[in-house]
Amino acid sequence: MKFAHNPLLAELLPAWRARAMLIVMMVLFGGLVARAFWLQAVDNEFYQRKGEERFSKVLPTPASRGRVLDRNEQVLAMSTQVSAIVAEARPTRADAKANPRDIGAEKLTPSQIRQLADLLGMDHREIERKIPDQRGRGYLKHQVTPEVAQQIMALKLPGIRTEPEYRRYYPHGEVSAHVVGFTGSDDNGLEGIELAMNRPLTGQQGSRRVITDARRNVVEDVETLQPPRDGGDVRLAIDTRLQFLVHSRLKQAVTEHKARAGSAVVLDARTGEVLALANWPTYNPNNRAQLSGAPLRNRAFTDTYEPGSTIKPFVAAMALDAGRFTSDSLVDCAGKLHFGKYSIGDAHSHGTLSLAEVIQKSSNIGIAKVAAQFTPSEMWHIYDQVGFGSPIKLGFPGEAGGRLRPAASWKPVEQATMAYGHGMSVTLMQMAHAYTVFARDGDLIPLSLTRVDTPPLNGLQVFSAQTAREVRHMLELAAGPGGTAPQAQVPGYRVAGKTGTAHKLEGGAYANKYIASFVGFAPVSDPRYIVAVMIDEPSNGVHYGGQVAAPVFSDIMNSMLRASGIAPDMPVPPLQMARNTAIVKEGM
Repeated sequence: MKFAHNPLLAELLPAWRARAMLIVMMVLFGGLVARAFWLQAVDNEFYQRKGEERFSKVLPTPASRGRVLDRNEQVLAMSTQVSAIVAEARPTRADAKANPRDIGAEKLTPSQIRQLADLLGMDHREIERKIPDQRGRGYLKHQVTPEVAQQIMALKLPGIRTEPEYRRYYPHGEVSAHVVGFTGSDDNGLEGIELAMNRPLTGQQGSRRVITDARRNVVEDVETLQPPRDGGDVRLAIDTRLQFLVHSRLKQAVTEHKARAGSAVVLDARTGEVLALANWPTYNPNNRAQLSGAPLRNRAFTDTYEPGSTIKPFVAAMALDAGRFTSDSLVDCAGKLHFGKYSIGDAHSHGTLSLAEVIQKSSNIGIAKVAAQFTPSEMWHIYDQVGFGSPIKLGFPGEAGGRLRPAASWKPVEQATMAYGHGMSVTLMQMAHAYTVFARDGDLIPLSLTRVDTPPLNGLQVFSAQTAREVRHMLELAAGPGGTAPQAQVPGYRVAGKTGTAHKLEGGAYANKYIASFVGFAPVSDPRYIVAVMIDEPSNGVHYGGQVAAPVFSDIMNSMLRASGIAPDMPVPPLQMARNTAIVKEGM
């Protein structure tokens, strides 16, 4: 048909152009085939890595913190498995190259956020603040119980997942709180043994590779890249049964005397082990909401006080060791001792006393006159040797060293007052430690918070063995019927110790408030245990150490000696022995 005829269609294209186009197409197709072969068979690591990033993830595997055990392997602290709730932000469109499958992924709706907040016990606004706006992750809450974590995962919320972690549990709660301490949310020690021995208790976390789904929930554990290494156990010298007894009796004393606070320490005189340590008020380390304020203070280590008359035996020992006095040397204790505008007196009038009676009757005048026979440097040296003025360095946080000024600054009246424990300060643990020189043969051994299987043969020789035995006898008189602490007696056992009653310093001046204390040991025939008690501000009508602290010592020592099976070293009526045995069994 003529109308369909077109001269342009009649023209034939040159043959070489079609061949050239075919060759170009074949070359391009061959290049694509070669590139595909290269990426899939030769150099495929890059794209495999990118593919794996969309589904594969490396997560940390937490390590369990070591246990804290008492000397009989009773658990004082352990770790239980819990979960951390983690929120991950989804990539935006700008992150398409990183993970295209997540573009346009849904976000948590307001109702979902409220559901999550209700399960976690948090405010929904806090949840919103913790969810990352951009690519990354944020912890919503640590140490969530397995039950709550399971409920959250059942909601299948986008970007919300769990990570395993551990929470510390303390079976004995407030009873051993000041010994064991507690950890923070990161499982690192913050107080007590948890802090002092954080390094051996802490493990090393591992890592694992997992497969996640589109919501980034873990669907499969692929492999363990590095296994976690759990922390080591720490075995303390503490005896849990004794710890409970000391805690209960201390609490009773503070309540009975309407005191502000109190502390008690028990040491093994043979090994230097800390068998019990209690303070009141205390706290429950399992209740993290109330871990603040005064109850946290480990007063036996951190609170300093003027020791009062508990310091006098060290001056007497110095006098005996130097050969300038004997136990029978007489000292005039009548009247008052004057130092310019200052004067020193006794609570009760005394005449002439022997050195032994100066300790028994606790004469300030007598011991000040004994101290005056020595230079300040000589007296300072003895105080320094038994550990006053320096921390014991057992590793507890906030451990105080007390106050012991350089001897060069002492005035005569200051040397006199420091002879009966005023003008200086100590901690209760320092006093208990210092008394080991009298419970032993004059040597000072180091203290230990952990169990000691091999007792030290000897320590720093401060006094001769003979001097230690003579002072031991003086302290037995002081704790006897004619001394200041007859209420420290333990039926069937010889006990030795010294009372302390000192005014409290407030604002640089002495207030009408007291510290009542007692430090002693038993049995005298072969000293085994040292018990130190301090009651802060007793205000129920009595405040002397012999009335307030000595009965606490008696009850604790009584139970300890009988529970340990240590034979009595003095006669006791059978009826009274049966009654005391029944009391011990009931208390333990």
